[in-house]
Amino acid sequence: MVGSFVRLKLTLMANTFRRSGWQTVGFVIGAVHALGLVALALVGAVVGGWHAPALTAEIITLAGALVVLGWWFVPIFLFGVDATLDPQRFATYAIPRRSLLAGLSAASLVTIPGASTVLLVLAATLAWLRSPAVLAVALAGAPLAVGLCVVGSRAATTALSGVMESRRSREVFTLVGLVLVLALSPVLNLVANRLDGLELTAEQVRLALADVGAIVGWTPLGAPWGMAEAALAGQWLVALGRLAVAALALVALWWWWGWALTRSFERPSSSGPRRERIKGLGLFERFPATPIGAVAARVATYWLRDPRYSGSLLVIPALPVILIIAAKSGGDQADLSVMMLVLAPFTAWILGFLPHNDIAYDHTAFALHVATGVPGRADRWGRLWPLFGFGVPVTVLFAGLSVVITGRPGWLPPLLGLSLGTLAAAAGVSAALSARWLYPVPKPGESPFKQPQGAMSASLVAQGANMGLSTAVNLPTFGLAMAAFLVPGRLGLALGWVTLVVGPVIGVLVLVLGVRWGAKTMERRGPELLQQVMSYGA
Repeated sequence: MVGSFVRLKLTLMANTFRRSGWQTVGFVIGAVHALGLVALALVGAVVGGWHAPALTAEIITLAGALVVLGWWFVPIFLFGVDATLDPQRFATYAIPRRSLLAGLSAASLVTIPGASTVLLVLAATLAWLRSPAVLAVALAGAPLAVGLCVVGSRAATTALSGVMESRRSREVFTLVGLVLVLALSPVLNLVANRLDGLELTAEQVRLALADVGAIVGWTPLGAPWGMAEAALAGQWLVALGRLAVAALALVALWWWWGWALTRSFERPSSSGPRRERIKGLGLFERFPATPIGAVAARVATYWLRDPRYSGSLLVIPALPVILIIAAKSGGDQADLSVMMLVLAPFTAWILGFLPHNDIAYDHTAFALHVATGVPGRADRWGRLWPLFGFGVPVTVLFAGLSVVITGRPGWLPPLLGLSLGTLAAAAGVSAALSARWLYPVPKPGESPFKQPQGAMSASLVAQGANMGLSTAVNLPTFGLAMAAFLVPGRLGLALGWVTLVVGPVIGVLVLVLGVRWGAKTMERRGPELLQQVMSYGA
């Protein structure tokens, strides 16, 4: 039965590759990247185990615990990833629960994350080639580590499957995930600076790692990895105790997964839509009754209610906080000035970049544009109306905030000219290229964190072209703004006012040309674009 699940998984993957060359390229790139990380881990483990075995054991315990933690929690935010073998599809088959769990577990390893985890675990065990006894203990803990990763991940996602079917629950998990991702970098930066200020010696760092590893080694996260550490120190009872902790945790997770799976089969959630009280037409009542207004109302609704869109907007309010924390961690006032100088133009560029793949996000809704013959001009301008309604006030606000924080009122004219010009130019480039280059994105209702197969290579091409063109068309404005910032006296002030005029003029020119080119391209390639978008959901 396990072999049947593995063969089924491989067959589904092969069919996916035949359907799309981009997915094959994306898989190959992901596999090469994963193999590179495994190779680095292997070299580090072998060299560390040879020259500094005690420190290497502590690092392996902590790093292994993070791997298990990632397997348990990341799928909650990436809900729906790798759903080719959805357990619900086997509900009508008379497959014993034990066989079903074993088959799904084995199939989970036939993926890039699964295979990479197996190779990482084996690489960690090779650190103990000089000590056969420790190597034997590490090999005994290896299957437990892999089992905790896979079974824990499946148990968590299965138990939360009913909750995650709610759109509101997915949005909450998305918000929490975005907050964690945004907070991770500045927090790590602050911690690193605090530790650097303490001037800890290498021995003190090693003792701190040992203390943390001793605690983590007794948790289900680090127990299978900490067995080798205990064996290396000659603490065989500790190694046996950690073996018991890992085994008991794996048994408990296996039971929890089976219970959650059985419960989902016996009490399937209703797939029908819930009745909701709908009042009026929403945003459609607030926009003009024209093709441009209809498209704008639909796009504005997406920005407010679709986590794939609203999640991107959540980054914007966090940018000032992240830049200020990054500047403060350096302790130099010049760093704060530079960061604030970047805030408004960078925000404008991000906002102008956001609609660069709008048609792909429409998914099946784009069929309405093709079937009803929506003019390309109406489609292009309609998608940009909500962007400018939100982006222009935010850009102006951030420019003013930068001037207030740095105490440089003379910066306001060039900063506004550069930022508004960047917003218009980036939006114009997106309007043009989004009608030409599409790439796979999460489908409606899926997690915005999901990375569809084949999206990596195509997104690199599309995003690279967009960034390159946006930068190129904005070079004159950037040059004027930099001259205004650097040249002192009245000349610099005059250049700032010139930037305030030239920047928006160039941006609007690029915007108009981009919309015209994109409109013609969309009208010419409408059916092809629809076919391409539909293939992403096949």
